[in-house]
Amino acid sequence: MDIREYLKSNALVFDGGMGTYYAAKSKDPIERCEAANIKNPAQIYDIHMEYINSGARAIKTNTFAANSDNYGGSSRALTDVIESGYKIAQKAAEGRDVFVFADIGPVQDTGEKTTAQKYIDIAQIFIKLGAENFIIETLYNYDGVEELTEYIKSQRPKAFIIVSFAVQPDGYTKEGELGCELLKKAAENKNIDFVGLNCVSGPQHMYQYFKTVSSISGNFSVMPNAGYPTVINNRTLFESSPRYFAIKIRDIVKEGAKIVGGCCGTTPEYIKYTVSELLNESGTEETEEPAEKEVKKEAAAGKNDFAHKLMEGKRVIAVELDPPDNADITKFWKNAVMLSQKGIDVITIADCPIAKARADSSILACKIKRELKIDALPHITCRDRNINATKALLLGLNMEGVNNVLIVTGDPIPSAMRDEVKSVFNFNSRMLAKYVSTLNKTLFNHEFLICGALNVNSKNFDIQLKMAKEKEENGVKVLLTQPVLTQKGFENLKKAKSELKTKILAGIIPVMSYRNACFMDSEISGIDVSDEIIEMYKDKTKEECAALAVEISVEIAKRVKDFCDGYYLITPFGRADIIGKIVEGIKKFEYGGD
Repeated sequence: MDIREYLKSNALVFDGGMGTYYAAKSKDPIERCEAANIKNPAQIYDIHMEYINSGARAIKTNTFAANSDNYGGSSRALTDVIESGYKIAQKAAEGRDVFVFADIGPVQDTGEKTTAQKYIDIAQIFIKLGAENFIIETLYNYDGVEELTEYIKSQRPKAFIIVSFAVQPDGYTKEGELGCELLKKAAENKNIDFVGLNCVSGPQHMYQYFKTVSSISGNFSVMPNAGYPTVINNRTLFESSPRYFAIKIRDIVKEGAKIVGGCCGTTPEYIKYTVSELLNESGTEETEEPAEKEVKKEAAAGKNDFAHKLMEGKRVIAVELDPPDNADITKFWKNAVMLSQKGIDVITIADCPIAKARADSSILACKIKRELKIDALPHITCRDRNINATKALLLGLNMEGVNNVLIVTGDPIPSAMRDEVKSVFNFNSRMLAKYVSTLNKTLFNHEFLICGALNVNSKNFDIQLKMAKEKEENGVKVLLTQPVLTQKGFENLKKAKSELKTKILAGIIPVMSYRNACFMDSEISGIDVSDEIIEMYKDKTKEECAALAVEISVEIAKRVKDFCDGYYLITPFGRADIIGKIVEGIKKFEYGGD
């Protein structure tokens, strides 16, 4: 079938990340998987077949990095790799309704040849082999694209061309190019059939970004990474859920993409789930509830009652609220007032979570302390401040009577290209804790209660314990854990309580829906959700999910009671009403509350 005819009535599903899958699958992977076209063609063929058998209707040749930059200028070696890669893909597609795309990755202008000429040199080899379909992918700029696409169409007037850019969640490429401008240029190019996005972002961030540019006139392809990479034993792994990936791809198709697939980290299993999800469209978007009715009653005043209660050995309840991402404080404030009335001990405020700018946590903490007369615990990240800015902030908090701080390194920038981001911090969280501890002795009128984070979901919890002990030595008195939603998390919490001297607040986050569970398990760093909990939300109504969220959270609180000094409740989607019900449930079994 002609690819253009196919796309009139179907979404075209591509394969996944050849390079990452080859590296994970091969017993002895070579530096560039393209060389395996020559050294191990059978394995490349088998990988193509795995993707095809998973339902992919389009496969990319294993030639992404096959260019003169990577082959020392040797035209013979480059030609051999490309020829072999194209023939392997053609063999895999033979006799099947599968489209083969000549894959061309980005090249650099080194001065010896222009970017355009390097691209054309690659295209010439493919054209001689009979290639009709081309994907030029993971581009950071538009250099050479006009010349390349014009050349391909001059040689193959019916060629089908996709040009895809690697745009980070902030809307820019790693070279500082604005993604929407690149997409507009490509969409206006009469030689380009589809414009697209691929790589550097996980499915949720790419979905969110795609929604902002999908109004651009043109046809779109979207191929996100499986998630974000983790390096374990010098191997790069992508820890995420294929079923979650498939759900987000379905949402991307609903938003208007006609060609979809996977990039780094996406195995045949991801494609299998994606094809299944597209054939069986179901599910609903998670939305935020309207703000609760305004409440006006203020809570009783207190001077760091939170720290005093903890040090007396009484269990406490801390609730985290995300600061607003705009100048409207209405919803945040209504939630803060309502929670203070529930009798919680402290409100914690995240510091630009997931590295996106929000209202300053410390300013909000001062407002809460001053106007609601309840203790506040602002997060302070090392990520965005140097030593002078941090010291100035601490001085301001101390003057305002906010004497609790939660020190964390900070969420990573949501991009696989994190090494491109220039950081400004001088400290990691342990070093900063030591610095604040020193200032407690030399500068502040009232000492800060220094809190830190503990990841009970870490794959290597012994390292986490070692870091926690270093935090103890550096002045941390309280550790707030990541949410406990698995048996592993519970066992690690017990171990931490037996080995550490610090007070521990057990993290609890209500799971709001099946989609929410899959999202947290796949894309939120440091959070694991057990399969048992995920399955409990399947096919539940919104009301049933809300009731289940309260029930499960209260049961977790009961279970961790003997292995913690309090509870750290994290508010999802601004749903402070759910947190309020959980607080009531905890008070009933913990304090015999109202």
